[in-house]
Amino acid sequence: MQKYLEELKILADINDPVIKKRFEDGEGDLNRPIYRYLADRQWRQQRRLILMQRISQMHIVPDMLPYLDPTAELRLFFGRRKVQPGDFVESQNSESPPRLSIQVFDRGERLVSVVVIDPDVPNVETDSFDSRCHFLAVNVPISPTSTSVSLAQMSDNSHTIRPWLPPHAQKGSPYHRLVVFVLEQKDGQRLDPPGLKRMVEDPVAQFNIRSCMDRVHGKLIGIHLFRTKWDDGMAGVMQRADIAGADVELKRMKPEKLPYKKKNPERYR
Repeated sequence: MQKYLEELKILADINDPVIKKRFEDGEGDLNRPIYRYLADRQWRQQRRLILMQRISQMHIVPDMLPYLDPTAELRLFFGRRKVQPGDFVESQNSESPPRLSIQVFDRGERLVSVVVIDPDVPNVETDSFDSRCHFLAVNVPISPTSTSVSLAQMSDNSHTIRPWLPPHAQKGSPYHRLVVFVLEQKDGQRLDPPGLKRMVEDPVAQFNIRSCMDRVHGKLIGIHLFRTKWDDGMAGVMQRADIAGADVELKRMKPEKLPYKKKNPERYR
């Protein structure tokens, strides 16, 4: 019934020139359904299209999930820099945790989990790639008017399961995709962080977004991504974070040449 009443209110206000002017000037109150509707429409017509294009170009689908349908706008900031989806971020800039802006377009407060995953970790032994968790926090409250989330301030046990691990790539490896997922927790239930620590500490189990969604009973509502690669500051970042491998250079094996077969000259006489 509440949703039906909101739809009627939106239809009544959608052609109001005063409302349109306030929204264009950035003065819309997102507590009101009409402004949430206008903000959602603007996002879907512009910025969401770019996001979905980057997700497709960088093969987040199907490498990590078979299907994605984000319903909330996720913005990412390292310091004062706003990161566009798919941007390269220098290692020294991403050494400290970022700040997120999570804009939802439906009414009410809810709890979400934030997880950052690198799916491009080279595994030399298996000649393949593994996934690594760079950050995981749960029980993060957001609403249409409360959107700012600082990962640096999530250091207490009620939120953080995996503190921020600086993105890193060894010399010679391809660029790494760092994907930020926002998962809405089912029915607003609070999760127990100590009980979930095994998910990121188990050295045998492969960490991936699907297993994480199952464990936190989360529905994906937002996604963002950026990239990192070896640069001049990467060795220092890895040393300060006590990450091994800064002195190792990965090299691709040259493919073996096919055996040369000498042609029979009599065929051409």
